[in-house]
Amino acid sequence: MPLILDSSAPSASVVELSPATIRRREHQEADVVIVGAGILGTSLAVTLARQNRSVILLEKSLKEPDRIVGELLQPGGVQALKKLGLRDCLEGLDAIRVKGYEVIYYGKEVEIPYPLNAGGDDDDREGGGFDGEKPYSNAKGSGGVKRPEGRSFHHGRFIQQLRAAAMKEENISLIESTVTGTVKDGWTRQVLGVETETKDGRKDVYFGQLTVLADGYASRFRKEFITHAPVSKSKFYGLELIDADLPRPMHGHVVLGEGAPVLLYQIGTRETRALVDVPEGTPSASTANGGVKGHLRHVVLPSLPKCVQSSFERALDDGKIRSMPNSWLPPSTQQVPGMILLGDAMNMRHPLTGGGMTVAFNDVVMLRDLLSPEKVPDLGDTARVKQQMRRFHWRRKYLTSVINILAQALYSLFAANDPQLKALQLGCFRYFQQGGQCVDGPVGLLAGIIRRPF
Repeated sequence: MPLILDSSAPSASVVELSPATIRRREHQEADVVIVGAGILGTSLAVTLARQNRSVILLEKSLKEPDRIVGELLQPGGVQALKKLGLRDCLEGLDAIRVKGYEVIYYGKEVEIPYPLNAGGDDDDREGGGFDGEKPYSNAKGSGGVKRPEGRSFHHGRFIQQLRAAAMKEENISLIESTVTGTVKDGWTRQVLGVETETKDGRKDVYFGQLTVLADGYASRFRKEFITHAPVSKSKFYGLELIDADLPRPMHGHVVLGEGAPVLLYQIGTRETRALVDVPEGTPSASTANGGVKGHLRHVVLPSLPKCVQSSFERALDDGKIRSMPNSWLPPSTQQVPGMILLGDAMNMRHPLTGGGMTVAFNDVVMLRDLLSPEKVPDLGDTARVKQQMRRFHWRRKYLTSVINILAQALYSLFAANDPQLKALQLGCFRYFQQGGQCVDGPVGLLAGIIRRPF
């Protein structure tokens, strides 16, 4: 039997179920079927449910995920989360306030704080009113004006908070089952729903006027509906450092040296994530040189700030090293009747700049408007949905294209492996050293708080 979780479970008192709930439970039909209860899928489910849409949310495993990315939410993502009414999901996670970046270039450091007055209204600027924290202000005479802030955290804990929010919604049924395929109309090829299989082998079919496929970076449906394929030329290898002494707490650290970049950022009071980029064919990571572990010990460890090396070495000795491909996938227009592909299944960028969740939540904010009942009364109106998705594709470029381009460009620069790029890398660092607008503009763009660069 599939595990079905929703807010309409029977209680001691007799509760009259709504027609939509009965339709979901007895006939496995809804306005929307969403595949994937991750960042985008869960937040979209809650958003549509609050517009009085009936939603079936499918996820192959409701256990807490354990991933090494999706742990840093930029200020633009925090703003979007607040607009969706889901900011409470950041509480109770032991989340860390993120005030900006620290770039370390061959031992030299430069702070890149999130900029003042970077766009958005005053209520969207983080700093005060979150878990009782005081506003963060620039020591150089900001006059107490709040700077935007991000949050970093354990990915799995955040996902479970989002799922808990979904389970509170009357219009959502959250079901644990693996989606194995789509159901199509034999004549029109319109997607009508999905086929699933539970852990005990039971097969089911769920129908929706609209099917949203948001099954992540390893999507099993991508090949079926879009022509682009992800390109991956490196992997992030992740370690969890305990009680690391970071050069600048509450900042994301980018360490640049002879090799590819290393990221360091807190994900809890005691835990710090280290992500080491290892491009394909790195000689020092070859089997003859001890593999990735040898690369981490002999090349990466000596290049880190002295204050971090002991905790990095302890984590390395523990041997808990996990990896994740760093992929690039350009976005695609959505023109399949009855279906839209979203999230990492549709668009990815290098995670160096931590923009993935910010893109996802801002996409949901846009879809909340474009697919609202006022604009699309019937989600079965495929012509109208396709029209709105064309608008979505172009409207999201204001924010998403900038984040995508910066992620790829900065990675190419920070992973420089030839003299010309190394010269540009040095020039970039010296530019950052100038401060002011030289850092406010770039960090405001990649943080998702400058939404229209032109």
